[in-house]
Amino acid sequence: MSGTHDHAHSHDSLHEDHEGGHEGPIRTPKQLAWAVGLAIIVPVIVIVMLASYVSSETKPSAGSDALEGQAVAARIQPVGAIEVKDVNDVASMKTGEQVFQAQCSACHATGAVGAPKFGDAAAWGPRIKSGFDELLHSALKGKGNMTPQGGGDFSDFEIARAVVYMANHGGASFEEPKAPAAAASAASN
Repeated sequence: MSGTHDHAHSHDSLHEDHEGGHEGPIRTPKQLAWAVGLAIIVPVIVIVMLASYVSSETKPSAGSDALEGQAVAARIQPVGAIEVKDVNDVASMKTGEQVFQAQCSACHATGAVGAPKFGDAAAWGPRIKSGFDELLHSALKGKGNMTPQGGGDFSDFEIARAVVYMANHGGASFEEPKAPAAAASAASN
């Protein structure tokens, strides 16, 4: 019998050890209620804090006029702008060389796309013979691969200066064009 008793005793101690290993921090219904409550409340508090942090920047509410002036100005801003040049202010206008460097040199400095190369008397000779007015007309309206004004945005007077600059370096002896105001007053005399 003592063998049976020892066997029963060891079985009970095994059963107690086995149950003891599964016990967790929650042992009573009250602790379970607290754990469930905190499992719901803590994430809600974290979410509320994150939401208030993200939306903490001041934003105008619907119907407010906080950005009205800026918003209206941005909506009605014109797509393009017009720059009015004073044709009487010859000093502020570009010289022939400045216009050539800014616009014409892209093709005329290298002879690209069939443009007469700057300083090439053989290429400019036939063009010079056609006269200044014909050269100016081609420069203003475009010819061949050249778009009007070579794609630039200069006054007719500035383009005329550039034509004289290029033609004179190609063998012509054209006079510097007269300023529009000077030409108008000379015509009235």
